[in-house]
Amino acid sequence: MSKLAVIFPGIGYTADKPLLHYSRRIATDHGYEVRIMDYSGFPPKIKGDRKRMEESFAIALRQSEEMLAGTDLTTYEDVLFIGKSIGTIVAAKIASESLAKDRIRLILYTPLEDTFAFSFGKAIVFTGDDDPWVGKDKSPILGICEKRGIPCSLMAYANHSLESKDVFMDLKELYRIMKQTEIFIFEKS
Repeated sequence: MSKLAVIFPGIGYTADKPLLHYSRRIATDHGYEVRIMDYSGFPPKIKGDRKRMEESFAIALRQSEEMLAGTDLTTYEDVLFIGKSIGTIVAAKIASESLAKDRIRLILYTPLEDTFAFSFGKAIVFTGDDDPWVGKDKSPILGICEKRGIPCSLMAYANHSLESKDVFMDLKELYRIMKQTEIFIFEKS
């Protein structure tokens, strides 16, 4: 079976950081060909500035589409899009417009609300209750996931990197997140 995993990093959260590094390794272990989107050229001070956020999304989307231009997703039997932060928006947009959208599954680490503006298939979400990007109190992500039937794991005291002030709690959470990631990947592989 031909399988592809595409990694969509965040702006400051590269593919070498724990969530994306370990999910990439799990995908590789399950026989997925892995492609990493590597975008750059973002404006400074994005947080809290809607215009800069939209500009950053456009940059990441354009660069990702260029990197995927020669890839026919319909030739793969299983496609995983693994995104972090702004990368979740890019992944959702590309998945929603793809001819292969029925076979694209999304793993969304700390998605932003704009991710859910797009229609996509099977997904799983991981977010933190102390993530300032999605609102410290009553994140809209939980309600959106519930409405759309998307499993959503909420990490206690976790910020936008799904980390807290307790490194050992973070390691336990990372293990739990990766086990859930592997189960999600294994469902199809």
